[in-house]
Amino acid sequence: MTGLTAALDPALAAGVPLSVGEVVDLFTSPTEFASVFVEGLAKASLYLMIASGLTLIFGLMDVINFAHGAFTMYGAYIAGTAVLALGVGSMGLVGSVATFLLILVGVFVLLAVLGVVFEVALIRRLYEYPPIYMILLTFGVSITMEELMRMLVDYYNVNSGREAIDWSIPRDETIPESLDGTFNLLGVSIGGLHPFQILLGILTVAGIWYFLNETRYGLFVRAGVEDDEMARALGININRTFTVVFAIGSGLAGAAGVMLMWSPLWRVNVPLALGVLLPAFVIVIVGGLGSFKGTVVASLLVGMLDALATWAFRVEVVTFTDIDQLLIFAILVVMLILQPRGLFGVEGQGDHG
Repeated sequence: MTGLTAALDPALAAGVPLSVGEVVDLFTSPTEFASVFVEGLAKASLYLMIASGLTLIFGLMDVINFAHGAFTMYGAYIAGTAVLALGVGSMGLVGSVATFLLILVGVFVLLAVLGVVFEVALIRRLYEYPPIYMILLTFGVSITMEELMRMLVDYYNVNSGREAIDWSIPRDETIPESLDGTFNLLGVSIGGLHPFQILLGILTVAGIWYFLNETRYGLFVRAGVEDDEMARALGININRTFTVVFAIGSGLAGAAGVMLMWSPLWRVNVPLALGVLLPAFVIVIVGGLGSFKGTVVASLLVGMLDALATWAFRVEVVTFTDIDQLLIFAILVVMLILQPRGLFGVEGQGDHG
C-alpha cells in the first residue's frame, strides 16, 4: 500500500531522537498543522479516486468486484508506458501536465471499454445468482489479469524482472522537477504534487455528483438501485444502465492508477492491485454502501489519518512502518462495531439482485 518507509527523511534515517517540541508543534504551530492538513487532503484525493469507481460498482450495483484493483494496476502500467513513449519528461511543466491529463483521459476511456466487455460478457450473467458466484468470478478475473501483467513484466524485464519491485522509471524520468519536490507557501511546506492531486480529487467529486444527480443516466441508476423491478416497468433499460455505471467505475479505477504512477508513495508494480483494493473496500464500507457522500467523507477521514501517521512516523512518535495500514483497518473495525451500515449507509441500498 502506501508504505510509510518511503516517507523517511534524512534526519529520521540518521536516527535523530524524538523531540517533544515537534509533537507539540503539530497542535500549536499553524504552519506545521497546515502542512499535515494539505498532505491529508492530497492523500484523501488519491483514496477518493481509488474508491469512487468501487463505490459506483460495489456500493450502487451490489457487484463485489475484486478485479477493481487490477484495473487500477493496469492503468498505472499503461500510463507509465505512455509517458515514457511520449517523452513527457522533455516537455516542460505545462507540456508535461497537459500530456499527463490527456493520458489520464485516454486510460479512463480504455479501461471503461474493458469494463464494458467485462460486464456484458461475464458480470451480467450472474446478477440473479448468490453473491458468492460474483466473488469467485471477479476474484478469478483479478488473478488472471495480475498473472498476465506479471508475465509481461518478466518477459520485458520491467521492474528489473521482479514484479514486486517498484517501476520508478516513469516517475523519475518524466515528472517535472517543480512537481517532484516541495515548495513553501506562507511558511507552509507543501509537496509539489499535492495541489495537482487535490484539484483532480475535486474534479472527481464534482463529476460523479453531476453524473448521479444531473444526468438522465444518473436518475436511471438511482431508480434501479431503489427498485429495479419498478424501473423496468417504467421502461428503463436496467442492463444498459448498469453497463454504463460499470464502465465509469472501471474507467475511474484506471484513472486512479495514472495518478499513482506519479506518486512517490505508490509507484507501479503488480502487487499494486491488492494494495489499492483493500483501502478502497474499507472506504466504501466505512462511508456506507451506495452513498457517494459517505465515500467522500470516509476518504477524507482515511487521508487525514494517513497523513497524521506519516508525520508521527517522521518525527519518531511511532516506529511501526505500517502504522497507516493499522489505522485504516482500525477505522473499519470500529465502524463495523458501532455503525455496521457505515456513516451514510441506507438499508437495502445497492440490492438489485
